[in-house]
Amino acid sequence: MKQLGQYAAPRHVVAHLSDPHLIGGGRLHYGVIDNVDHLRRTLDRLAAVQPVPQALVFTGDLADRGEPEAYATLRGIVEPFAAEIGAVVVWTMGNHDERAPYARGLFDSDDAGPQDRVHEVDGLRIVALDTSVPGHHHGELAPEQLGWLSEVLTTPAEHGTLLAMHHPPLPLPMLRAAELIELHEQQALADVITGTDVRGILAGHLHLTTWSTFAGVPVSVTSASCYTSDPAPVDRFVSGVDANQAFTMVHAYDDRLVHTLVPLERGVEVSHIGSDVAEALETVPLEQARELASSKTSEFNS
Repeated sequence: MKQLGQYAAPRHVVAHLSDPHLIGGGRLHYGVIDNVDHLRRTLDRLAAVQPVPQALVFTGDLADRGEPEAYATLRGIVEPFAAEIGAVVVWTMGNHDERAPYARGLFDSDDAGPQDRVHEVDGLRIVALDTSVPGHHHGELAPEQLGWLSEVLTTPAEHGTLLAMHHPPLPLPMLRAAELIELHEQQALADVITGTDVRGILAGHLHLTTWSTFAGVPVSVTSASCYTSDPAPVDRFVSGVDANQAFTMVHAYDDRLVHTLVPLERGVEVSHIGSDVAEALETVPLEQARELASSKTSEFNS
């Protein structure tokens, strides 16, 4: 693929998805939302993304009630898709997940302890952190988990590390209710990652998209595939809506991350440029292509 601008292609491409909240028995969420259908729509939308992602990172609340059937459905939908495009799947625990069925259903494991795992994707390390607290909805990282993470980060990865976690370590000005179930003792995590090769944190939990920094590291929270949180509700402290579902594409360059929100709803097309143009650009001199795109009088802009 020809380089059209000042930057070469990204070294790594990661799809960041979150909060599918699958429910067993084909039941609808709140009686109206088909979370399985929404997940399939997410993957259908993702199938159009180029270049294809090398990893699919799910940041928690995979099952709404921790049901074994929900994990089986999730695995049956996502893993064949990932295998088809050659992507690694990174599962992460959320507050709605339950450790024992999660471990058994997704990893064929009987280990019901914290579900922290390390994944390597072409030199990019992705660490899945389990911030869940059994029986509660807020998040924590136990001292033992932080010690384990510190040991992992002692050796830098070839292309750095991404942390995947459910509860985001950031302020929540547009969803104050979530402050009550936020990640506790965040400074302890900051102390561990400061000065390491952690270059990004991916999180979910909020059912809306937002960004910030934490301990000097970019934090990206992606929306949910099931339902979303209205950040400006009327006469409501919290309002969940069946709209605005999205995922985020993460493009990792040597010196930066680029995050792009991809809504599930394609919307009504009002203009377009055909894919044949992209093919033609491969044979046109670069200066000619730039002039066609930039000149206000070119056929490209007529």
